[in-house]
Amino acid sequence: MKLLSVNLGRPQPVPYTDQPQGLTGIDKRPAGGPVRVAAPGPKGTGGSGLAGDAVCELRHHGGNDQAVYAFAREDLDEWERELDRRLANGCFGENLTTDGLDVSGALIGERWRIGPDVVLEVTSGRLPCRTFQGHLGVGGWVRRFTRKGATGAYLRVIEPGEIRAGDPIEIVHRPDHGVTAALQFRAVTTERELLPRLLAAGEALHGETLAAAREYVAGKER
Repeated sequence: MKLLSVNLGRPQPVPYTDQPQGLTGIDKRPAGGPVRVAAPGPKGTGGSGLAGDAVCELRHHGGNDQAVYAFAREDLDEWERELDRRLANGCFGENLTTDGLDVSGALIGERWRIGPDVVLEVTSGRLPCRTFQGHLGVGGWVRRFTRKGATGAYLRVIEPGEIRAGDPIEIVHRPDHGVTAALQFRAVTTERELLPRLLAAGEALHGETLAAAREYVAGKER
C-alpha cells in the first residue's frame, strides 16, 4: 500500500458552486514535493489539513473531521472505464490518491501511518455535491456517485508531519465494529435505517454523523 500522489487545490472562480465568492479548490493537482499535514481546527473556521490546499466553502468542507480526503486509484480506474475518459490523480478533489488500499472499505476509526511521521484516522465517507458534479461535467453525477457507493474516506490528523508521493501506507489500528466508510455513507444518504449501526464506531465517527445517529435512535425510542 502506498501513496501515489498528494494533491493540492488553489482557489478558482467557477459558475457551479454555492460558495459566496464563487470559489472552489476542488481541482487538485499533485504536489511536487513534501507537504505538511496538521489538524486545521474546527469545521467552519478550519480548512484543509494539508499546507497549501484551499478549502473555500467552510460551511460544508474542511475542519478536523474532514482534514484530509483520500480516494483509491483503483476506483478512479473503474470510473475511467465507465466514463470513457482519463481521470488524473486529484480530479475527484482528493488530497491523497492511494494504491493497494480499499479506501471506501476502511473502518471508521481505522488508522493509517503514511511515511515515517503522519497518522490519520478514518471518520466518514464523502458526500457528493453540486460543485463536484459541475467540476466533472457529468450530468446526474451526484445520483450516480451515490448509487455506486465508492465514497473514498475523510480522515482526521492524529499525528502531524510531512508526506510525499511514494510514501508507504500502513494500517496501524483496525477496530472490530465493522462500520466502514461505505456503510456510513449509505446510512446518511439512502438507507437511514442503518444509522443505529453506526453508533458502534462511537467517537471515531465524524461529529455530525454521530449526532445524526444519536438523534435517529432517540426518535425511534420515543
